[in-house]
Amino acid sequence: MADVDLDVLIVGAGLSGIGAAVQLQQQCPQRRWAIVEGRGAIGGTWDLFRYPGIRSDSDMYTLGYRFKPWRAAKAIADGPSIRSYIRETATEHGITPHIRFHHKVTDAAWDSGTARWTVTMDTPDGPTSLTTRFLYMCSGYYSYAEAHRPHWAGEADFAGQIIHPQFWPDGLDYAGKRVVVIGSGATAVTLVPEMAKQAASVTMLQRTPTWMVSRPSSDAIANILKAILPAQMAYDLVRWKNITFGQWFYRQTREKPGKVREQLLKRLAKLLPADYDLETHFTPGYNPWDQRLCLVPDADLFTAIKAGRARIVTDQIDRFEAGGIRLASGALLAADIIVTATGLKLEAVGGMRISVDGQPRRTADSLAYKGMMYSGIPNLFQSFGYINASWTLRSDLIADYVCRLLNHMAARGVEIATPTPAPDVVPERLAMDLASGYVQRGADALPRSGNRAPWVVTANYTYDKAELLDGPVDNELVLSRASATAPLLEAAE
Repeated sequence: MADVDLDVLIVGAGLSGIGAAVQLQQQCPQRRWAIVEGRGAIGGTWDLFRYPGIRSDSDMYTLGYRFKPWRAAKAIADGPSIRSYIRETATEHGITPHIRFHHKVTDAAWDSGTARWTVTMDTPDGPTSLTTRFLYMCSGYYSYAEAHRPHWAGEADFAGQIIHPQFWPDGLDYAGKRVVVIGSGATAVTLVPEMAKQAASVTMLQRTPTWMVSRPSSDAIANILKAILPAQMAYDLVRWKNITFGQWFYRQTREKPGKVREQLLKRLAKLLPADYDLETHFTPGYNPWDQRLCLVPDADLFTAIKAGRARIVTDQIDRFEAGGIRLASGALLAADIIVTATGLKLEAVGGMRISVDGQPRRTADSLAYKGMMYSGIPNLFQSFGYINASWTLRSDLIADYVCRLLNHMAARGVEIATPTPAPDVVPERLAMDLASGYVQRGADALPRSGNRAPWVVTANYTYDKAELLDGPVDNELVLSRASATAPLLEAAE
């Protein structure tokens, strides 16, 4: 076998990357591995975003690693607490010394003759490269360098500040200011009640409503169990409880969307003023979970609206003016600060260019294998979480499967694993099955989900657990050795 620098290169030191490293270290101790991180810190999303009130939109009993109990009282945690949790995990398991910071991956070239990737990275000292048998992408699904940022007529005329949450300026003083937040997704729903604590006024300007649901930021059952049971046992029970409820609720939105709509609106009506226009501001034209639900912890957004510290306006933007935003209805929204909470820009494999034996490859032209490899691209894994549940639930399963596959390949004496669909497998939809704007805009960055297993990308933890932990490890994977002209092994279909 050709000599290489590493057996596994993990790209990204965020929630997925640190978890992957821990499992690789524990389950494949013979493998040489390292992490490269384009930025200068651990944490990924939770280190990048620094806007006021940044928090999870999933509970920490499922967003946390299954091997590290979440011990804080709040289940819906703030960004700094999540960042600390990830860093603590890295320290406890000796991961940090294996991270090479300020290494931004730009190119990855696969060579079948030597069964290795040559990975090129930008660093402060200039480009560098290394070789690895396997490439494990834990770089998320959106660009850190760019966000989705529409531009409107008259922006140059606005006399105040225009800010995107992804690039929040340090020390921004918004006390006593009039703030308009453009958007109705999770970021806007987080920013509005938090900024309303200090701002003179905060208006959430939305083109269309988003489905929202409120729940307590603390899990009462979890806190009781933690007081009477060992930490890991309590954590496992609460994790199981939350997974089960989440799957049940998602299934209801698919099977009985009308009933779920009705129940969500009834709950909202109880949290808002009696005469509030729910039809205009809180009733989307799509069904719950056709797009991601917004979580409102402790009903903070609704409390701010009831107190008169925040409001929602549903309208179109005509243009910006010196004093604010002129709406299509003719009204002027006065503003000193405008926050464009307009979403993410999807990006495949961290923006890295891929080639296989000299031929460029795009993941968007591939089928997703078990939701974590790409057809026709050897020895490349992608950590990708759920759209309808906590990200880490799936990234944990993927890390387990990666370790299973690596150990299986070592036992069989093979070096290359290439997902190869049978003739009857055809693409059916995007691997990320949401109607959300950021998904549709970024469709060209996403692989496709096929018509049957193991090519179907699901939103079902129970199914994925069976497939990734207990199912066949190499079904429809062509296994081979370097320089082989034909597959050495091919699992039975």
